[in-house]
Amino acid sequence: MSDALQGWERRDKPPTLFRRFAFERYAQTRAFLDALSALCDEFGRHPQNINFGTTYVNVTLEAADGQAFAPQDEVFAARISALAEQGE
Repeated sequence: MSDALQGWERRDKPPTLFRRFAFERYAQTRAFLDALSALCDEFGRHPQNINFGTTYVNVTLEAADGQAFAPQDEVFAARISALAEQGE
C-alpha cells in the first residue's frame, strides 16, 4: 500500500478502503464532515459509507469501477486524510 494510503485498511470483496478518523471535540468532527462534503463535490464522488459519532468519523471507499483501486481512488483517499490532518 502506498504512503498516501497510510492509516487506511484495504478490504476485499468488494474492494474497499476503510479508515476511522478520531477528533478531540465535536467541532473538529463537524468541520471535517463539512470539508469532506466539499471535497466530494470537487471529485464528483462520495464514500460508499460514512458513519460518525461525537469524536470520530468512519469512512469506507469503494473502488470507482467496483473492481480494483485506481490511482484516482488513492488520490481521493489521500485528500480525505489531508482534511483530517488540517483539523487536528
